[in-house]
Amino acid sequence: MLYSYLGFFGFTLLVLFYTSYKLRKHKLDTSNGYFLAGKSLSAPVIAGSMLLTNISTEHLIGMNGSSYKNGIIVIAWEVTSAIALVIAAIYIIPRFMKMKLTTIPEFLEKRFDSSIRSIVAFLLMSSFVVTLLPIVLYSGAINIESIFDFSTVFSISKEQSLVFSVLAIGIIGSVYAIFGGLRAVAYSDSLNGIGLMIGGLLVTAIALYQIGKGNIFDGVSAIYNFAPKKFDIIGSEDSALPFSTLFTGLMINQIYFWGMNQTIVQRVFGAKDLVEAQKGLIITGAFKLVMPLIIVLPGLIGFYYFQDQYYDKPDLIYPLLIKKILPSYLYGFFAAVILGAVLSTFNNVLNSASTIFCMDIYKKTFDKNATDEKLAYYGKISSIVLAVLSISVAPLMAYAPSGLYILLQELNGIFFIPISSIIVAGLFFKQINAAGAKAGLFFGFVFYILTSFVFKINIHFVHLWGIEFVLNFIIMFLVSKIYVHSKSNTQYEEDQSKIYEKSWSGMNLAGSILIFLTVLIYIVLS
Repeated sequence: MLYSYLGFFGFTLLVLFYTSYKLRKHKLDTSNGYFLAGKSLSAPVIAGSMLLTNISTEHLIGMNGSSYKNGIIVIAWEVTSAIALVIAAIYIIPRFMKMKLTTIPEFLEKRFDSSIRSIVAFLLMSSFVVTLLPIVLYSGAINIESIFDFSTVFSISKEQSLVFSVLAIGIIGSVYAIFGGLRAVAYSDSLNGIGLMIGGLLVTAIALYQIGKGNIFDGVSAIYNFAPKKFDIIGSEDSALPFSTLFTGLMINQIYFWGMNQTIVQRVFGAKDLVEAQKGLIITGAFKLVMPLIIVLPGLIGFYYFQDQYYDKPDLIYPLLIKKILPSYLYGFFAAVILGAVLSTFNNVLNSASTIFCMDIYKKTFDKNATDEKLAYYGKISSIVLAVLSISVAPLMAYAPSGLYILLQELNGIFFIPISSIIVAGLFFKQINAAGAKAGLFFGFVFYILTSFVFKINIHFVHLWGIEFVLNFIIMFLVSKIYVHSKSNTQYEEDQSKIYEKSWSGMNLAGSILIFLTVLIYIVLS
């Protein structure tokens, strides 16, 4: 156990010292420095931060638990991200960067009006506190408890240990986001990203090496032959993720997440220029094609070891696998990697939420003349409040019936699909005005809640995303036609008349390669 603690504190302190060193000369008391890292981020830092914002223990635990139970079909959540990142890099991010945005709701004000900016800002903050942050904290606590077994060490119940772990992780993560801003978050992510890749691949490699009796490829063959149906990437219509969802709601969700989601694109807004932003997106897409080795394959290995023993509690599979195959002296390092992944997502989302509060709610509604220093100060205050709320909600995630990852996606649909529809409308359809956008937002919000949580219609929730997206557009076009005098903000036209920043010369080639590799994965595994 001594080696476990040494490994844990060693890697954790390395990240802390590295981040402090990188921040030593930077100014963090202005809104540009605090929220956008002074527009200084390079492509590798952007990619590392985006990846770590996305990948956390809700993936390590939730995604592996889902692949254990449902098979390799859940890989779609990962590999289709590469296509979405290409679309974002070519068609969406250049438009946003030309407008010099700090937040996504700011775009909605420039395109429509100020009230829709405030509404979406409130919805985004609610989604962070109600869904993402609590699930990240709770899944992180499960992993930390499984490795160190604090409940036994301190003679307390598992439930108490998880609550204390949630509290500790929340406090540590808050310190990064509150006192270091986006720059601290991005630098710590870079090192944590390296740790996650090494640690995650190590778990997979050691397991396959052991199963294959010294040969990793024999290990792959053994788990495939044990349950070949688990490796069929084409999900049936009654599966957890039917193949048909790729052509309905899944790609809509992916394009929103990678091109319009504040927690992701804030890293891009902090880029030195458009070239670095596009390179960062493409590097992220390349990593997303590799990530199934860390967040899907271990779940299938778990089925080889445990069969259907834990079908009712799939989120236990990854912690059980770690205990089964890792030597004890690696526990500490892996626990530090887990903590880094949790902290990354937690402090990234917290930083984005505070940015939205300060720029889209506080400055817009309460103090239009707020100074940069004042906005940075209130960014820290809002982070503290949001952290406390998220920590309070996190223990309720224990009651997720279908696993943490599926729960996260189902809840995300409440907010993401209505918001994505009005952003797409704002970007590409001049006919839709502010009245139409508000009608589409309200309709989508109510429609999804009623069909998913009230009436329980027997349609897969990802298909519902696609249906809702189409209905939202019908509503937006109809209302815009009826309320023709509802003028949209002319600021958007002025911004779009500006000359584009120079794009990366290798963008089209790199994007084509990523799309080809994604299609190839489906061909090989089908």
